[in-house]
This record gives sequence, C-alpha cells and structure tokens, in this order.
Amino acid sequence: MELSKDFSCSRSVVSVLKRPFPVPHNAPGMPELSPESDKVFMSQLPAIIDLEASGFGKGSYPIEVGFVLPQGGMYCTLIVPAPHWRHWDPQAENVHHITRDILQAHGKAAPLVAQTLNQQLRGMTIYSDGWANDYTWLNLLFDEAEMTPAFKLDNLRVLLSETEAATWHACKDIVLAELQGPRHRASTDAKVLQLTLKRLRDAAGH
Repeated sequence: MELSKDFSCSRSVVSVLKRPFPVPHNAPGMPELSPESDKVFMSQLPAIIDLEASGFGKGSYPIEVGFVLPQGGMYCTLIVPAPHWRHWDPQAENVHHITRDILQAHGKAAPLVAQTLNQQLRGMTIYSDGWANDYTWLNLLFDEAEMTPAFKLDNLRVLLSETEAATWHACKDIVLAELQGPRHRASTDAKVLQLTLKRLRDAAGH
C-alpha cells in the first residue's frame, strides 16, 4: 500500500492468525538458495502483489488486491468488507480514493477473491514491498474466506542487493514518471514495482 492511487475498476507487527502463509524461503531455519538456483531465480521477474486497505492499525482490513505475474499478466479486484469489518480511516480514503459505496457496488466477496488468488498463484512465491501489512491483510482475507493460502508471500527486499536497495526509490520515481498514468490500481502499483526491479537488474547486467 505504499503508492497512492485513484479508483478505476499500519500494522508493523504480524498478527498470529488462523491460517498463516507458508514460511518464506529466507525465514530462520530455512535453507538458503544454492548459487545455481539463485542464478535461475534472479534471471526471472517475480510475481508481485499490492493491497489497499481501510487504513492502518488495529481493525484495518483489505479493500483492494492486485498482482502482476512473471509473464506480465495482471489481476485486480475490489473487496466487499465483511459485516464485522467496520474500521474506516478517512485519511486513507484520501490516498486511495476508494469509498465504501464503491466497494459495495463493485467489490467481490472475500471467499471469491481468496479462491481467485489461490487459483492464479498456486505454488508460487509472490512478493510485496509492504510485507508486514500485506501479510496481515491477506491473512484476514483468507480467515474470512475460511480458506488456506496456496502460495507464499515474501518481502520484496530479499530480492535486492544493497546497491539496488539504495537506488530503489529513485529508480521507481523514474518508472512512475515514464508511465504517466492518470489512475493507479493495486495491480498497476505491482507492475511499477516489477518494472523497477527489471530496470535495476538490467542495469546490473542480470
């Protein structure tokens, strides 16, 4: 939820939830990638996900999710809030420009959204630049749907070298300026992140 966007369609600590995502590959106790697998891994563009939410902090919940696949395919949908999802932050609405009326008119129910995510992302690792918040919001979505995620969520930062991390924001600003799109959705923001990573990798000769 880092980039602001117009409609067209935080919690810093991850909660203990009923259906946690599979452990990321770089988590404590997990084996590191071998040099051979790392070369293959770094040569491919990753799938990237982005979410918008009702706000940050206790009680916040996802209202839009979008992703871009390694081959460039994109998906985005609004999410109808569950009846007990009552939190709403007017300041967040000023950023994402998604109203509660828009969610009711155009959003999809949590079970349908969770089912679609599992169908499209099954067996994949998908990356987020706002991992702590997105992890919490996605788990709220899957808890509400009474489903288990069929994919892994990891932090986009693990894909970056120190040099790439230091130039990330400047490079992303250039990508945004070049796109010059009047509207952004979660999937568009995910695409911006993917294009930024590609530009950094191209510059590094990957």
